[in-house]
Amino acid sequence: MQGRKDIQPKMMYQVNINDLVAEDNFYRQLSTTLNLHFLYKATSKYYGSEGQDSIDSVVFFKVCLVGYLNNFNFDRRLIAFCNNCLDVRLYIKYDIDEPLPWHSTISRIRQLYEEVFLNLFQKMLSLCLQKGRNSTKAEFGLNLKRVNTRGIRGANKHVLIGCYGLQPQKTPKI
Repeated sequence: MQGRKDIQPKMMYQVNINDLVAEDNFYRQLSTTLNLHFLYKATSKYYGSEGQDSIDSVVFFKVCLVGYLNNFNFDRRLIAFCNNCLDVRLYIKYDIDEPLPWHSTISRIRQLYEEVFLNLFQKMLSLCLQKGRNSTKAEFGLNLKRVNTRGIRGANKHVLIGCYGLQPQKTPKI
């Protein structure tokens, strides 16, 4: 007999985002490997002492990195992607029920502080290259050469996998 699957959404779920993201997930590994705490000090002078809390500067740069790695040119699509991906939500430290920053917030920060943003973003990507140069794994050499010839702006997720020695996420066989 052929079955049919329907969904009856529950009102309440008891679930933890950590349980939903695989241990070998790329963003989980990147989070433990890439230390971005230098961004707090580098951006502190751009934050006021009064008013509402702004977006966390590390979250802003992580969102931008996700967009860079996944070739998103539009912030609306980037935020929609971040909103739909549990591994990205875990990476930027937003729980399932938390609303993400508006796409206009990301755009506005990038426009207001364009020079600072570019310098810090390039520094963040340089950390990836630096770790890659210290790696002894031969299979990642080609990716690093490609980054060095194309520049930091030409890097992609495969290069970061190579730079950090991270393992690509395994797709389960069905």
